[in-house]
Amino acid sequence: MRATRHNGRSGKHGVYNPRHNDRQFDIANSEHIDAEKEKQNIYWDCYRGYVQNPSNQTLRDLGAVEPDASFHDMEKMYYEDHYYDFIQGQNARNEKNRHPERNRTTEDLLKNKMTCPEETIFQIGKEGEHISGDQLFQIADTFMKRFEGRFGEHVHILDFALHMDETTPHIHERHVFDCKNKYGELCPQQEKALEALGIPLPDPDKPRGRNNNRKMMFDLICRNLLLDICREQGLEIEEEPEYGGKKYLEKQEFIIQAQKEKIARQEQKIKDQEERIMDNETLIDEVSEIAYDKAVEVVTEKVRVQTQEEDIRVLDQLCNSIVQNPHNSDKAKTITKNVIKMAKDKLRDAAKTVIAKVQRNLQEPETRKANTEQIKKTARSSILEKLAVNKKRIAEDAARKKNKEKDHDRNSL
Repeated sequence: MRATRHNGRSGKHGVYNPRHNDRQFDIANSEHIDAEKEKQNIYWDCYRGYVQNPSNQTLRDLGAVEPDASFHDMEKMYYEDHYYDFIQGQNARNEKNRHPERNRTTEDLLKNKMTCPEETIFQIGKEGEHISGDQLFQIADTFMKRFEGRFGEHVHILDFALHMDETTPHIHERHVFDCKNKYGELCPQQEKALEALGIPLPDPDKPRGRNNNRKMMFDLICRNLLLDICREQGLEIEEEPEYGGKKYLEKQEFIIQAQKEKIARQEQKIKDQEERIMDNETLIDEVSEIAYDKAVEVVTEKVRVQTQEEDIRVLDQLCNSIVQNPHNSDKAKTITKNVIKMAKDKLRDAAKTVIAKVQRNLQEPETRKANTEQIKKTARSSILEKLAVNKKRIAEDAARKKNKEKDHDRNSL
């Protein structure tokens, strides 16, 4: 399996919003989220610890508190507690330099891609081939404890969420880099924080730049730390990272890609079923044989009932006309009733014989073959038509889901 540690701060729609992570929105409108499995999710933040999910025993065991605030609220509180002096000092300097338009608030720091928290997505494996949520939680928990032990002076984990309600278990973790500036104010700044931690440049002999910065070394250290923990858990992990020409996914794309892969697998499954049905004449033969036998049974029984009932109705009318005639004696009426009853019994016995003969004729090899071939032809056309309708429906559903997810991500992430 492949161990994924995907980092990012912002995408097409601005900085990443933790509202997706702690499910602070109406998940009923998100088709990629299983509302029932959401109960298995685990949430944590740096102020409250584990946040209570009523149906999750793991959280109860960890002493989780009630979810009275969102991850965004907690991140804003952290920024206000730790970077208030920086904001006040910088705003005062802006005023002094006659640039009050540069003044910022805590919310501005959270919305700026240079000072907002960085988000990491942990995932091991993919849909249908992944570790359990419990094991992923243990690996991530171990990782974050070692992470804080090594980098905690200048890199602070703010919150994380284990998602069990999507196609593959994964974790969203958010952290902030900080270090004191030249004025002695603690402020969010990545490169200076990593420098203070002693993280070197990949190539110390070259100037710092996009392809030679401490964040590259930091990510490599973190990746190796994750791989070490996976090996300790007895997992065999693909250790070669996927870089090269592979497109770096944004957070929204990372989420949507899993859904696209799931839809593609569903479409392939339908295609495979279609090919099997088209090629499997034996299946159609068997269905046609069963259909013909049932048709003979039903049709002949229906004919028997309808014709027998009609003949009995005629006999009953004859009997009534004789019995109700006042000119006929009682003896004549009694004889008539007995004769009619005998005739009806004979008619029922005769009908059974006739039906048996009709069924034998319909089951004659030549008759059966001709009629069965007609059923096969009709069944084959019906199956192909149904497949075409289902393929069209799947394509329309996939397009509708894709558009809906784009709208949802634009509004909530």
